[in-house]
Amino acid sequence: MRLHRISGVFFLAFLAASCVNPPDNFPSVPSISFESVEYVSTAGPDSLIVGIDFQDAEGDLGLSATDINPPFNALNYKRDAAGNLITYSNRPPEAPTYNPIDWVIDPIVNNQTVKDTIWVEQNPNQYNIFVKFFIKRNGQFTEFRWEDPPFFTTFNGRFPRILTSEDGQAVEGNIKYAMLSSGWESIFRNDTVRIDLQVQDRQLNRSNEVSTSEFTLRQITRNP
Repeated sequence: MRLHRISGVFFLAFLAASCVNPPDNFPSVPSISFESVEYVSTAGPDSLIVGIDFQDAEGDLGLSATDINPPFNALNYKRDAAGNLITYSNRPPEAPTYNPIDWVIDPIVNNQTVKDTIWVEQNPNQYNIFVKFFIKRNGQFTEFRWEDPPFFTTFNGRFPRILTSEDGQAVEGNIKYAMLSSGWESIFRNDTVRIDLQVQDRQLNRSNEVSTSEFTLRQITRNP
């Protein structure tokens, strides 16, 4: 079995490199380690770039644009006891108030557009890289949750398939995951930050979780 060595940068892009001889002890569950973190400020959205090294025995890392069916679908639609979609106007008491994570407007369900606001549940398996942010206050790290108000977003993402075949080839390499935003400096300013990351293969095996070193944006800034 050949081993593919991969390296690259993705802003939802991924670049393949060379092949080397495989070792005998590659893990079936993806294994990752922290490699680097840097901040690039530009005239447009700024980039917070985290580098990780990875190893995987089967090489089933990455999702293509067509990987949208279960278990990789983006949303699960909440239904009532009768099997009907739950609309905002008929929401039960336990339903959240409107926000762009828990509700979608005019979704396409079973190939038909539903002209209403529908309660949904985000499917975490739509992603294959998972990111958590932490801010250090009074010597302790506390998670900064992008999913909460006022942002209602996530920096979890998808990277493309590393291998085009399904032959189960071992892979190792490096990913640099670039997260784009115009708000890094206004949100974090001089805060000490840490980022935790995991990846997931197409069998839904989650890797170990790794942490970046502690940093401030100023400490990791490089010129574009």
